[in-house]
Amino acid sequence: MKITVFGAGAVGGHLAVRLAQGGADVSVIARGAQLAAIAVSGLTVEASDGIFSAHPRASHDPRDLGPQDAVLVTVKAPALPSVAAAIAPLLGPDTAVAFVMNGIPWWYFHGAGGAYEGKRLPAIDPGDAMWRAVGPERAIGGVIYSACTVVRPGVIAVENRRSRLILGEPDGRLSRRAEVLAALLRAEGMMVEVTPVIRDAIWSKLLLNLTSGPFSILTGLAPREIYTEPGCVAASARILAEGQAIATALGCQTHIDAEAQVRQYLAMSHKPSILQDLELGRAMEITALLETPLDLARLAGIATPTLDLLVALVKLRAQAAGLYGKAGYTSRHHSNRKIDSEFVSEDHNHQKLGNQP
Repeated sequence: MKITVFGAGAVGGHLAVRLAQGGADVSVIARGAQLAAIAVSGLTVEASDGIFSAHPRASHDPRDLGPQDAVLVTVKAPALPSVAAAIAPLLGPDTAVAFVMNGIPWWYFHGAGGAYEGKRLPAIDPGDAMWRAVGPERAIGGVIYSACTVVRPGVIAVENRRSRLILGEPDGRLSRRAEVLAALLRAEGMMVEVTPVIRDAIWSKLLLNLTSGPFSILTGLAPREIYTEPGCVAASARILAEGQAIATALGCQTHIDAEAQVRQYLAMSHKPSILQDLELGRAMEITALLETPLDLARLAGIATPTLDLLVALVKLRAQAAGLYGKAGYTSRHHSNRKIDSEFVSEDHNHQKLGNQP
């Protein structure tokens, strides 16, 4: 099975190696030092269940790879317009595209049924670029819990004893294409499940992002330092309640206990990836992780006073750093140059599987 991972950074590189171990014919889209290292030495994953290497075909240009049986998109949300512009050569008539990303996905209302069926999300997908380039019928949702870090180009360290990936069709089908991907990825160090309720999984992960990311951005601190402050603990409980209310209003079920989550945060010394992006001057996932949940709250008629304030402050902080502007994902500071991290995958080292409720 021919599979391309679009965005072979931390998580993307990890998944590429697991796919190769599972017997797939793997290619990757990468950039910069990571691409150079993969071209010479391949990819190496250092995980609790062993050290694994693979030598996928690697390019910055999808035209070099041709049509695939499946594509895994593992970039951060600000890179989606660039993915939409480049992905066409990878798509054959039946190519499935799994989006393993944080936040509300561009296809969220496709296959959802009800009053919002097919509703577009222009903040996530400006100009319907992904909708037109890929098409929601190709999309498979993906949620991953994997503490991965690129320790040097081509080498990825995985902190989890066992990473977790959840795949699901937007319309709730338990499809063969999702099951085939899951089977290729399952390993001692990778637990993969296919769910009929992928939006539940999206919201469960998103609630953790909402209760960790904004505080970290505003303080520059890791969760274990933030959650020693009683005011932050109380605010976190309100954020969780507001987020769960949005999810419930949209027909999703989440099961996160606020007190248990705080105890887990007190053991977390690493910084959320969105704070790492701020510190490194990279495009931040504010729209997918923070703004769009509030858009959905307005759509569903849910009041979110605590989130409203925190998201407003985060936007001001990012704007002051030149990483966010009123017109879109990034400010004019980045508008005239190619962002090297554009095709780098999600770095999910802010949340270990062992910290999940």
